[in-house]
Amino acid sequence: MRPSNSQRRNGMFFRSKGRLSKWWKELDRVLWGVPLAMVAIAGLLIASTQRQADYADWYHHWITAGFGFLVALLLARLHLKKLRPLLIPLYALTVLSLLAVRLIGTSALGAQRWISIGGVNVQPSEFAKLAAILLLAAVLDRHPIERPVDLVRPLAVISVPWFLVFIQPDLGSSLVFGALLVTMLYWSGMPLEWVLLLLSPLFTALIAGLYPWALCAWIPLLGLLAYRSLPWKRLAAASTLALQGVVAVITPWLWLHGLKDYQRERLVLFLDPAKDPLGGGYHLLQSTVGIGSGGLFGTGLLQGQLTKLRFIPEQHTDFIFSALGEETGFLGTILVVTGFALLMGRLLQVARQARTDFESLVVIGVATMVMFQVVVNIFMTIGLGPVTGIPLPFMSYGRSAMVVNFVALGLCLSVSNRSQTRLNNW
Repeated sequence: MRPSNSQRRNGMFFRSKGRLSKWWKELDRVLWGVPLAMVAIAGLLIASTQRQADYADWYHHWITAGFGFLVALLLARLHLKKLRPLLIPLYALTVLSLLAVRLIGTSALGAQRWISIGGVNVQPSEFAKLAAILLLAAVLDRHPIERPVDLVRPLAVISVPWFLVFIQPDLGSSLVFGALLVTMLYWSGMPLEWVLLLLSPLFTALIAGLYPWALCAWIPLLGLLAYRSLPWKRLAAASTLALQGVVAVITPWLWLHGLKDYQRERLVLFLDPAKDPLGGGYHLLQSTVGIGSGGLFGTGLLQGQLTKLRFIPEQHTDFIFSALGEETGFLGTILVVTGFALLMGRLLQVARQARTDFESLVVIGVATMVMFQVVVNIFMTIGLGPVTGIPLPFMSYGRSAMVVNFVALGLCLSVSNRSQTRLNNW
């Protein structure tokens, strides 16, 4: 006996309900929920910053996020191994785009970082971060770090985009590449001692600039560490001592000639922004005042007076956290920080559960990219770090950064889906 129309409809309803229930149970609520919540609140904050402006394009933030969300949905169904044949072409394309910035790039705020495509400014350095993560993950997966010479490949992968971004100049984004390299090397199994030696030139430069007398203890300590942890012990120790000595000597020259004037001001004035309250320290002073004025509960969304009167430059981009502090108060900022902490914890969990080393390295690279920018941006806006021009992921206004963040999210969701399927099958 054939089923009636009502029976067929009931069957379709229950099957659809079952699929929806299964989808809801398998939905990664943290990886989806936290970024979408950030985007939602950020759209309102950006609208608040533009209340007194001659234009209002805050809704572009949501439109760009919607596009990125669709891309993430598609990538979540893609097996990452299908990307491996495309990694070198994608990396080469981003390097070419960074070179194009030097030739035909658009300048703004003293830097040449964008390419205008169809009237839309695209920032290649954002896409270069993701391309570097993918290629570096593939290199470390195929060639793990077992000898010091094995560092040549990953250093080569990172150094090209890092240099092209640094000379734009974009000191903030160039720091992201360094964080990616160090974290992914450590995650791939490189000994911690080697990580410390790799970072040592940076600390040597800081000590040489701030406490030169401490070099007498610092450099011999690094030589001892190299002797104990590296092969060819005497040669390694001698080379380490020579390298640190060179870094200490050339640091003053690099400080004067390697950085722009405004970059030197940013690196120094965060310690005492009141030295130049109307110049280099203005951003930091106004940002901390705006956050402090919010108190515990804030003034309410779209009600912040400092935000309305646009006392804080670039508040809709790099300083969106100050608008959050004024309008949602201490509780609002704590909720956002907690959300990012949950996102980081979930990404670490996904990286540990990944089926392959390549997938795990991709996820840890994305986690590093996102959380490094979160920490640096928030520290910058509350006066604990220099102004570096690093945006707050999913919250700062910016099309390129938003699309890249959602593409990265889609890659992590792909890994999460595959690892969840393995656990369910097991």
